[in-house]
Amino acid sequence: MNPTPVARRRGLSASLGLGEKLFSSAEERRFATAIEKGLEQVEQGLAEQFGYSDALADTTSRYLFEAGGKRIRPTLALLTAQLGEGTTDDVLTGAKAVEITHLASLYHDDVMDDADLRRGVPSAQTVWGNSVAILTGDLLFARAAALVAELGTETVKLQAQTFERLCLGQLHETVGPQGDEDAVAHYIQVLADKTGSLIAAAAEIGVLHSGAPQEYRPAVTEFGERIGVAFQLIDDVIDLSAETGQTGKSAGTDLRAGVSTLPLLYLRREAQTDAASAELLARIEQSAADESDAAGAAFAAAIAELRDHRVTAQTRAEAQRWADDAVAALAPLPEGPVKKALTKFAEAVVTRSN
Repeated sequence: MNPTPVARRRGLSASLGLGEKLFSSAEERRFATAIEKGLEQVEQGLAEQFGYSDALADTTSRYLFEAGGKRIRPTLALLTAQLGEGTTDDVLTGAKAVEITHLASLYHDDVMDDADLRRGVPSAQTVWGNSVAILTGDLLFARAAALVAELGTETVKLQAQTFERLCLGQLHETVGPQGDEDAVAHYIQVLADKTGSLIAAAAEIGVLHSGAPQEYRPAVTEFGERIGVAFQLIDDVIDLSAETGQTGKSAGTDLRAGVSTLPLLYLRREAQTDAASAELLARIEQSAADESDAAGAAFAAAIAELRDHRVTAQTRAEAQRWADDAVAALAPLPEGPVKKALTKFAEAVVTRSN
């Protein structure tokens, strides 16, 4: 099989889910133009990074990159860089490194989750098998490390710490909460490690390599981690979507793969005292483990009920709380287009549908 997904180029509004009318003044339009130009440079630079001395490695490493993606992490790096000198060469290098790190993690995640689809195309291990998918992820992690090495020891350390958190998040998701550990608190920490840490690193790199005031680093780092958690919680809601085209996956893919998303964790809590919730939970768990056509229909029906259950509304509310806290973290930043864009991004995260 030789898939040839079509690359989709992303601008500022598409990357952050922002409305086209966000930037109205001349200063804000210049700001938006600078980000757009930086994104074009990042996109071109990323395309140049997927070249190896092996035809298979070239094909597999480009696969998910060419399938699309929102490019949220490089966009945030470019955005926070506007607090300083703007899009410097080092900011561009850092932006490429964080996006390649993210891409690498997707190859590994899909193997561990046994996912069939990613970004609307068959997942890499579905096409080439687990071993090739894992090794492709490893190649991309190595390429990201080579880029970061150009940026000095402080950024190398930041990348290493972030990679450690990515691995710990995946490990803790895999083994689940231990002993009397609260399942919801455990899950939120997994999201902070697996998703929030890399988004935070992207935002921090923008400040670190643009000559921006260093007192802004804690603010954008906290913003990145919190908005990363909010983003993933909304993903938990989107996973229940009946529209495969919206998500690139079938409804309930994460649950069928054994991932205990927040709606399911909330449902388990309610099942302890509510008979209807206990009955729904039992149907989800039983049908998820059965691959027959009848079980598939039962699973789809149960997911539809979960989508309309109050625990899904509670998940949205929790995502909103994390997004609100992310915006509150921006208080030390000066008023202007950067703070405005980050605030609007936080609002867009909790209202998105894909």
